[in-house]
Amino acid sequence: MGNFSFIQTGIDGLIVVEPKIYGDHRGYFMETYHHEEYRKGGISVNFVQDNQSLSKKGVLRGLHFQTLRPQGKLVRVLEGEVFDVAVDIRQGSATYKQWYGIKLSGENRKQLYIPEGFAHGFLVLSEQAVFSYKCTDFYDPANESGLLWNDPEIGIEWPLNEVDNVLLSPKDEKWKGITE
Repeated sequence: MGNFSFIQTGIDGLIVVEPKIYGDHRGYFMETYHHEEYRKGGISVNFVQDNQSLSKKGVLRGLHFQTLRPQGKLVRVLEGEVFDVAVDIRQGSATYKQWYGIKLSGENRKQLYIPEGFAHGFLVLSEQAVFSYKCTDFYDPANESGLLWNDPEIGIEWPLNEVDNVLLSPKDEKWKGITE
């Protein structure tokens, strides 16, 4: 692969992408997406929507998914740092209920590809973070769902020692555990 490294996570379809950075005394340049290289790296999807959010330290968004119109997502942080999490909710999958977490930041410029069939969320670790993601299907509020961020059955090891408190939206406070 030319401008990207594609790293398998141990959960089928979940891939860390590390772009090649071309830097000098002026700054840097990098490709953030290249359809052909991604296809060769195991990510052969069509993205239809780009989203961006700004969140302050301690904000936890997630764990979100869509039921009838699942979305694959390519996520990255433009500014700041987050702990990003994907949970396999594909019933029958060998890694069902397993989670993967990674620190994404404007500094490390890593990306995470999350295929359809995963719940996704992130916790902001820096004073603020600008989060960007490409989606394989459009947002559909009628099919929006989620999981409880601290469901003991999943057991996500959030780096809570790096934030003063967790800030949730009213929607994210009401989600249930994976067996509910």
